[in-house]
Amino acid sequence: MTSALRIGFFGPSGTFTEQALLTQADLAKATTVPFRTVPDVLDAVESGEVDLGFVPIENSIEGTVNFTQDALVFDHDLLIQREVVLDIEHCILAKKGATLAGIETLFSIPVATAQCHEYVRTNLGKADIRAANSTAEAARIVSESGGNTTAAIAPRNAAKVYGLEVIADNVADHAGNQTRFILVGKNTIPSPTGHDRTALVVFQRADEPGSLISILQEFAARRINLSQLLSRPTKRGGLGDYCFVIYADGHVKDELMADVLRELRAKQGAVKFLGSYPASGEHAHSAREHADARWKEADDWVTALRERIAR
Repeated sequence: MTSALRIGFFGPSGTFTEQALLTQADLAKATTVPFRTVPDVLDAVESGEVDLGFVPIENSIEGTVNFTQDALVFDHDLLIQREVVLDIEHCILAKKGATLAGIETLFSIPVATAQCHEYVRTNLGKADIRAANSTAEAARIVSESGGNTTAAIAPRNAAKVYGLEVIADNVADHAGNQTRFILVGKNTIPSPTGHDRTALVVFQRADEPGSLISILQEFAARRINLSQLLSRPTKRGGLGDYCFVIYADGHVKDELMADVLRELRAKQGAVKFLGSYPASGEHAHSAREHADARWKEADDWVTALRERIAR
C-alpha cells in the first residue's frame, strides 16, 4: 500500500470504525477521510473520490447493520475486499465533574443505545435519549455543550479526541460485544488465501414453496458452510417480495463455489456478487477442502467418461 491511497470511513474521528481501520497495519500509510454517513462513504468510493471505503456491517448483539447491507445490495456496485472484527467497549463520556446522577441528556447512535438499553434504563432512566449520526459525533456534541449534564455513549478513544472523561465503562448489556467491519472497493477481487468468504445476493424468480431450500441445497450438496443468511425486502414490490443475502465460506476461484454461482445464476435468475475476500477469525475450511477433493475426483471421472464417447 502507498501513501497515495485514500480510504473513506464512517466518521468523524473517534468512531469504532476508525479504531477498527487503524488495526490494519498494511493500511497505516493511507490517507483516511471521515464521512458523515455510511452512504456518503460508499458514494465516495463509487465516484472515485476515495479508493476504498470502511464501514460497519454486523454487530454480535444487534445483528446486521441494515442500512449498510441494503446500500451494498441495492444502491452500489462495490466489492468487499476484507472484513475486520473489533471488540466493542461502550463508555459513558461527559465533561469533567459530571456524574451519572446528574446526566439529563444522552446522545449516541441508535445501535449503540440499543446495545446499552438495560444499563441506560437502570442508571440513566431520567435522561432524554437523543440520536446522533455516530458515537464520535455524540462525543463531539457533548464537548460543545454547555454545563455538565450531557453525556454520550461512545468509544473510550473518543474521550481523548474530544476532551471528555469516562464516567462509566463497559456499559453494554451483554459481554462479548463485537462489530464486523468491511473494506469495499471497485472492480478488484482479492486473491484467495485459503480462509475466505464469499458474499452474494439471490433474487428469486418467484415467491413459491421450496424456493429457499432450492437455494440452500446448492451449498449443502457441495459441503459449503454458510456463515450468515438473511432476507431483505427488494423494495420493488409489495409484502413478501424478498431477496436472500448469503455469506458462504470459500472463494469464487474455488471450483465448488464457482459451480454454486453458475447453478444459482441459471436457476434462480438475478444473482449479485458482493465479493470474495479474506475472512477474519480462525481458519475453519477443512470440510470445504474435503469437498473440493471429492468434487475434483468426480469431475475427473465424468471427464474420463466423456472421452470414451465415439467420434
